[in-house]
Amino acid sequence: MTSLLLDRRDRTTSPRAQRPLVLVATLGGAAAALAPLLVCVAVGIIGWFAADAGAHGVPRDGMRMGAVAWLMAHGSGITVYGTAVGIVPLGLTAICAWSMWRLGHRVGEALSGHGPDSDRISDGERDLTVPMGSGLFFVGYALVAVVVATLTASVETTLSVPRVVLWSLGMSLVIAAPAIAIGSGRAAIWATFVPPVVRQAAATAAVVLTAFLALSTVVFLVALAFGVGEAATMMSRLHLGVGEGAVYAVANAGFAPNATLFSGSFLLGPGFAVGGNTLVSPGTVVLGALPLFALLAALPGVGAPGVLLSSLVWLPPLVAALATMWWQRRHPAPGWREAALRGCGGGIVAGVVFALLASVAGGAAGPGRMRHVGPFVPDVLVAAITAFGLGGLVGAVAMAWYQRRGSDVAP
Repeated sequence: MTSLLLDRRDRTTSPRAQRPLVLVATLGGAAAALAPLLVCVAVGIIGWFAADAGAHGVPRDGMRMGAVAWLMAHGSGITVYGTAVGIVPLGLTAICAWSMWRLGHRVGEALSGHGPDSDRISDGERDLTVPMGSGLFFVGYALVAVVVATLTASVETTLSVPRVVLWSLGMSLVIAAPAIAIGSGRAAIWATFVPPVVRQAAATAAVVLTAFLALSTVVFLVALAFGVGEAATMMSRLHLGVGEGAVYAVANAGFAPNATLFSGSFLLGPGFAVGGNTLVSPGTVVLGALPLFALLAALPGVGAPGVLLSSLVWLPPLVAALATMWWQRRHPAPGWREAALRGCGGGIVAGVVFALLASVAGGAAGPGRMRHVGPFVPDVLVAAITAFGLGGLVGAVAMAWYQRRGSDVAP
């Protein structure tokens, strides 16, 4: 056994690695929650003062609005006098996720000296450092979230504490746990037990998903650029001052990632709804009365879209094929079968992940018909799996043929 042969080696640990696991992981989770929370509170105070120079209310009101925004980024939703608003500002969620990733990585580095070493792990010895660290990280994060939700609730507004805890748990599993595993070095050890084709398929999925999200962002920004005049009209109708206009712009920016996922759902074909009995898709556009929100200026006109918009449905499989070809050119597959598994499997995984992201992009945005806003997730799932899977398969096989043809021609 490798560990028995290396028992004579002196295991040196730094003072940082000797810190208690419970303390390091719990405080790391609490710090990951507090960092973006303090930023939101500061922005809330600035926005409160910029709106009317502090003529109405007290600074505590600005602090409370910042805390509400932070909680809504964790799926809490808010009910104001019976009107539910459940849509999540994914821009702010992304900031919280970045904070969780950075602090999780730091926690992993601090816990790298805990548990068995790499040789003993390779010999099969059980290592609970990452699961325990991830669980305690979630405890610290959720504790801050529950306290903030309890202090923020009022008679006029209610927040869903269970949803905040559930979102905190999901983010801890998806973001904090991998960060801790990478920072502690466990991920590199565990990766050696995963078959190479699975690792390459996961990498292909990441490349395909990144490329499609970039395309969706570009399409959304181009559409918004064409509708900039309408966005300016919306702002003029609201009669906003300079400070209020800045707050309005920040609020719109918080939902920019939602708009990107809406754009991706449009490109895949099923589209999305902006209110009850509405449809925005490459085949047809049916809209009703819309709120004065600047991002909605990117919506196409009512009726049957032109040939240019309708032809955009070919972009998702094309992007998947090109992204797969690019990745496989850098990491050639040893055979046809592995190339096909990489491309098709990676494309399917990318489609499932995009559908999961699209499922959290929508929600209730107001009373009445605005309670139904967001992509049609089941249809988006089928379309994404089909487009990315086929595109990844064609791209992988095409690049494998090109590489094998080049190797045959070279001799």
